[in-house]
Amino acid sequence: MTEQRLPSISSSESLVLDLLESSERYGLELVDASGGRLKRGSIYVTLGRMEAKGFVASRQEDRPAGAIGLPRRLYRPTPYGLKVRDAYRLLRDALALKPAEAQ
Repeated sequence: MTEQRLPSISSSESLVLDLLESSERYGLELVDASGGRLKRGSIYVTLGRMEAKGFVASRQEDRPAGAIGLPRRLYRPTPYGLKVRDAYRLLRDALALKPAEAQ
């Protein structure tokens, strides 16, 4: 039998998945919605890492012809990303039990 390991997820990645659960968002929108917990300088590194792990998927926004500026990238959670986040929540909650509660 092969052992399956739970992929690692950081607190920032978990927060991103929480913020994306209700709707697609672009990076700076996630920074604003995080109340300062996510930073402008690291959000796209985090999103890129999450996309490589399969936790989020992205698409380029549709823009009208002649629009000024670069199109933004919109991110959404994958079912896999949400499952990993939920598994870590269960593990965290189980470990938070006091010994008397665990019996």
